[in-house]
Amino acid sequence: MKDVVITGIGLRSCLGNLDTSWAQLLLNRSGIAIAQPFRDLPPYPLGLIGTQPANLGELTTEIVNEAIADARLELPLPDCGVVIGSSRGAQSQWEAFLTDKNTPLNWWDSLPQVASVITAQQISTSGPVLSPMGACTTGIWAIAQGWELIQGGYCQRVIAGAIETPITPLTLIGFAQMNALATTGCYPFSVNRQGLVLGEAGAVFILENADLAYRRNAKIYGKILGYGLNCDAYHVSAPEPTGKYAIAAIKQCLQSTTKIDYIHAHGTATQLNDDREAKIIKTLFGNKIAVSSTKGATGHTLGASATLGIAFSLMAIQKQQLPPCVGLDRTNFDLNLITTATKSQINQVLCLSFGFGGQNGAIAISQ
Repeated sequence: MKDVVITGIGLRSCLGNLDTSWAQLLLNRSGIAIAQPFRDLPPYPLGLIGTQPANLGELTTEIVNEAIADARLELPLPDCGVVIGSSRGAQSQWEAFLTDKNTPLNWWDSLPQVASVITAQQISTSGPVLSPMGACTTGIWAIAQGWELIQGGYCQRVIAGAIETPITPLTLIGFAQMNALATTGCYPFSVNRQGLVLGEAGAVFILENADLAYRRNAKIYGKILGYGLNCDAYHVSAPEPTGKYAIAAIKQCLQSTTKIDYIHAHGTATQLNDDREAKIIKTLFGNKIAVSSTKGATGHTLGASATLGIAFSLMAIQKQQLPPCVGLDRTNFDLNLITTATKSQINQVLCLSFGFGGQNGAIAISQ
């Protein structure tokens, strides 16, 4: 089995790029603010990158360019694979067209795989191009597919990740109808948690066969140890209450490792998710292992949320520092929830992600 390493990261969130987002996280700061981007809808706490909702195509180009530069690569990359996922794709373009027929719509440029297509064109590749959609586990699925492409010998290098611009009228109305939206902010694992806050973001990674990375003396953020993915198909939105399928996905992920130093939790700040996830973590790992969710700082970025978690976990390994669970004040969960940035020995990290429809995802990374 080949070692697959990460040699470049591109990231944008409501906190900024990778370095800025990490610095703000360590200061326990949130990029969430009350905003009203749509005049026909009330104000909500949102994780906007700018003053108005971002454009998926423009955001994709920016993030991919940053990852390529970070990995010290040069275009074109004709043999590089592409796996860029999104659970919403270009939904905002469809909504704008349907509400205003004067708004132009290029059908091809508005399909769900637009981020992967843009990236493939950007790097001039003839390699595999994939675009997974797996609700909130999309990011883990994308990294897993990139890992599989390298393991299978289809390519030696893959640009993989997920990008999401979900702040649209339909998405806001849908979550509001479910009573899932917070009214003031996002507080994962808190007694006073109100629900999720929508955020827009993306993170992509340069995955490489370790031999290739070593030959070109690349900077290496970490290594992918394994992943686990399944779907319990319990309910369209509610998590399966026993957690047995999520536990199975985590156990599948951890076949190649026995020790985890930190868990980046899904931590959406909804009543059902946080309760079930806390029980899963306690069952598998006890209450000593360090745990935090960064959605209190970035909002819930849906399909891109796992890639943000992976990026922050890689920074935790690089800097040997645990990021705090921003927004957490009081908790009634018996877990070692990190509330302030803490120096710690971090060698192996587990990232969790759970999505609508019963999607369960886990990925482990190491130094």
